[in-house]
Amino acid sequence: MRRATLILFLALGCAAGAFAQSAEELDISRNRSKYANDSFREDDQYTVVEPYQTVTVRQPRSKKIKNVIFMIGDGMGVEQVSCGWVLNGGSLNMEQMPYTGFSRTYAVDRLITDSCAGGSALATGVKTKYYYMGVDPDGNPVPSLLHDAQRKGMKTGVTVTCRINDATPLDFVGHSLDRDEEEINAAQYVDSGVDFLCGGGRQFWQGRNDGRDLVQEMVDRGYTFVDTREDLNRVKEGRVLGLFAPLEMDPALDRGPVLEDSAMKAIELLDNKKGFFLMIEGSSIDDWGHRQKVGYMAEELFDFDRTVGKVLKWAEQDGHTLVIVTADHATGGLTLLDGSLQERTVKVHFSTKGHNGILVPVYAYGPGAEAFAGVHENEEIGQIVRRLMK
Repeated sequence: MRRATLILFLALGCAAGAFAQSAEELDISRNRSKYANDSFREDDQYTVVEPYQTVTVRQPRSKKIKNVIFMIGDGMGVEQVSCGWVLNGGSLNMEQMPYTGFSRTYAVDRLITDSCAGGSALATGVKTKYYYMGVDPDGNPVPSLLHDAQRKGMKTGVTVTCRINDATPLDFVGHSLDRDEEEINAAQYVDSGVDFLCGGGRQFWQGRNDGRDLVQEMVDRGYTFVDTREDLNRVKEGRVLGLFAPLEMDPALDRGPVLEDSAMKAIELLDNKKGFFLMIEGSSIDDWGHRQKVGYMAEELFDFDRTVGKVLKWAEQDGHTLVIVTADHATGGLTLLDGSLQERTVKVHFSTKGHNGILVPVYAYGPGAEAFAGVHENEEIGQIVRRLMK
């Protein structure tokens, strides 16, 4: 009797379990997306009211490279570009460039890189370790593309929206095993011979623990020091040091077109018969990816992309300038889950406050641009530029 009762109980339980199955389990449809139940925070959503106009450019006929402009969107993976494309109504300046590729970003000792190793591979053509800048995996200094340009007699420049002695700019200018040695890293700029330097990080140049005033030391070497856009735009010649903030600059909508102005002023002052090498970084795309705020991140990408547009129009007129746009890594594990191209709105999900290891885009324009098509290791990007500069 007890056995019969147990069998009946189990049978009733199985039947109840069958009725309790979800609609998703019973539905034979392959449309699993209809069961998604995504929720979005305020910082996961953004809408653009006024998109900006993008440029169109023609690939120059000349095969001769006189100038190289290397543009890096820090933290700018295909995810960030995709969100920016939607928010600007289906158009970005960087996507007007005729040749497109991808770059793998991993470091020698970590699958997920940082700006130090990621930027160093681009700058030197040598893949290195996490936290290493301008050195090989054994810690030996490696010359960067900027150093190559100096040896060729070309003028050089670096302009960023982060502190000027941070990872990516230092990858091109100096050598270090530790990005946190910020005063030591800033001091490398004094004797660097770079003709144009703009960014933030003034607190590592003045009021230092060692008592040095690096700004005055640069002025003594013939640099014009500026700390506002207005003062920068008044400079007509010579070497420039611009430090616009104690650390990083304000968000894009607050600081104004500092990156656009500094990039075009750099081109104006560096342009000469022997050519120039200029590195431009949209540094704060990464910062707002870490903070998981898609609107701030998008505005940093737009600031960078508007600068790309101005650079491309100048390069088109010049005819002998190679322009490369890429990233050191992607940030935030960003996923575009909803939105509207017509309404210029996105809804996203960030899966991490750190970096992620997805391929990043590579765009190229000008003489030699076709060499960047395809899938590359990040150090190969630097190697291709070095080969084309010879």
